[in-house]
Amino acid sequence: MFEYFPGNYVWNLSVVAALNSGGLIDEVDRACRPVRELAAQGSDAGTRELMAAWTAVVDDLEAQAVEAERAGHTRAAGQAYLRATNYLTQAERMQRAHAPGRREIYQRCLDLMQKTFDLIDPGTVRVAIPFEGTTLPAYFTPAGPGAPCMIMFNGLDSTKEHMYVSGFPQELRARGIATLMVDCPGSGEALRFGGLTARVETEDWAAACVDYLLASGDVDPARIGLAGWSLGGYYAPRAAAFEKRLALCVAWGANHNWGEVQLRRLEREGENPVPHYWDHVMWVWGAPDLDTFIKKATDVHLDGVVERITVPFLVVHGENDRQIPLRYAHRSYEQATASPRRELRIFTPAEGGAEHIGLDHLPHVSVYIADWIADVFGTNA
Repeated sequence: MFEYFPGNYVWNLSVVAALNSGGLIDEVDRACRPVRELAAQGSDAGTRELMAAWTAVVDDLEAQAVEAERAGHTRAAGQAYLRATNYLTQAERMQRAHAPGRREIYQRCLDLMQKTFDLIDPGTVRVAIPFEGTTLPAYFTPAGPGAPCMIMFNGLDSTKEHMYVSGFPQELRARGIATLMVDCPGSGEALRFGGLTARVETEDWAAACVDYLLASGDVDPARIGLAGWSLGGYYAPRAAAFEKRLALCVAWGANHNWGEVQLRRLEREGENPVPHYWDHVMWVWGAPDLDTFIKKATDVHLDGVVERITVPFLVVHGENDRQIPLRYAHRSYEQATASPRRELRIFTPAEGGAEHIGLDHLPHVSVYIADWIADVFGTNA
C-alpha cells in the first residue's frame, strides 16, 4: 500500500481511499504536506489540523468549480465538485465523533455531492427509504427500466458519498445494473443527522430497501442483490441469510466475527480503521460506555448465519488485510454451504487490492466484483 505517512496506517488508509476514488496525486499531496510531521505522533493526534489542511484544498476546488460553472464549463465544474466531495468525505471520517462543527462539515459533503449530480450525473438522485417511522438516506443510480439493482451497505465509518465517488456504481451502470447506496443505521447521514445507530439484525433495514425498490417499479424485482464493504461484510451476509427476496450477496471484506475483532483491538492486535476508535464505535452502536459496547459486539458474527444464505454468494478479501484476519474469509466461504454459487476471491499484494476492502487498488477489486454480479444477473455482453 502507498504509505504517504510512514508508520501511520490509519492516515494512509484515507490517502489511498482518496487516490483510488478519483483523487489526483497533486491535490492529495497538497492536502497532506502541511500535516506530514503531525502524522508521526500517531493516528489520533493532529486530526483537526488534517481537517484544516484537506479543507483548504476543498475550498480551492470549490472556487474553481464556481468559476467554471459561471463560464458555462459544466463538466469541469462537476469534476471539481466530485473531487472536493471525495477529499472532504475522507477528512470528515477522521474526526472525533462529536468534534465541533462536524455536522456542518458533513452537510457540506452532501451539498458538494448534490452539485456533482446536478452538473455531470443528473440521473443519480437522492432518495429516502421509509424505515421504522423515519427514513434511511440513500442515492439511486439508475440503469434503465427494469434493470437489476444492487443495494450497497457501507461499513463502520464510510458513507454513501464514498460509495458513489469510489466509481463502483458507475461500473455497475456500465453493465446494466442500478445501484441503491444506503446510509444504513450507524453510518453516514442516518447516524449524523438521524441518530440511527447500528444493530445486529441488519435484515431489518435490508427489508426496507427491498420494499422501497419494489414499490418504485424502477428495477427487476427478481434481480435485487446486496453488497456490503468493511463492516458491511457482516451487514450484507446477515441480511441475505434472512431476507429471502435478495437474489445475490457480496461480502466485500469478510467481517465474519466483528465482535472477536473488537477483543483483538482491546489487546492492540491489528489496525484500526479510524482515529479515536473507541469513541467512534460507541457512537455508531449507541453505547454509553466501552463495557456496554463490547457486550453488544459479541453478537456481531456470522457463525450459524451464513449457513442460511441460499443465493449466489461472493466473498472478497485482501491477503494483507491488517484489520480483518484472512481466516474469516475462509470461514464465511466454508460455512455458506447452502449457497448454490459461492466463490472466495483473495487479492494478493502482487496484483493489488490486498489491503482492507482492496483500498490499495480499489478499481481492480470493484471491477472484479461488478463483473461477478453481472455474470450472475446475466447482464454481461
